[in-house]
Amino acid sequence: MSKRIALFRGINVGGKRKILMADLKALFHELNYIDAATYIQSGNVVFSTDSADKNSEIENRIEEAVAKRYGFDVPIIVKTEKELYQAIDSNPFTHEAAVERLHLSFLQEPPSDENLAQIATYDFAPDAFQVQESNVFVYCSGKYSDSKLTNNFFESKLKKRATTRNWKTVLKLVELLKTT
Repeated sequence: MSKRIALFRGINVGGKRKILMADLKALFHELNYIDAATYIQSGNVVFSTDSADKNSEIENRIEEAVAKRYGFDVPIIVKTEKELYQAIDSNPFTHEAAVERLHLSFLQEPPSDENLAQIATYDFAPDAFQVQESNVFVYCSGKYSDSKLTNNFFESKLKKRATTRNWKTVLKLVELLKTT
């Protein structure tokens, strides 16, 4: 049995692509995922599976089920429990910044060396970012909504699907992992 985290991008924002969390938990149950627990309305689901499927296979399965049930496409990124813990341990900004200034953009997979070299040419100081494997650690000097370091920026420069969570949400997902 392994624990995974499904991170939905762009649901329940501005009344669009609405999915109730109770319905989402039920959908996970129908897909034979165990102990699904959600956190806030933006689509964070911690669940267990006895399947050896790769993250990408689980992503596809959930995306297809959501499209069939709700009639719209939702990008989903799945991470293992181990991947989440590694990301938390690797954040280069945790010793320098308050929790409310930190964000983590999860990438579906690591970007190419070419795209990493290209994105390294951008500087939005005092905001900063660092790409490590399939994670982009983000420090925002002000509000995230005022930063240029957005999902769209990282997706366009790294050519990978991304979804971002604030650091408080990342830490809450760890708490959920411990209780499910």
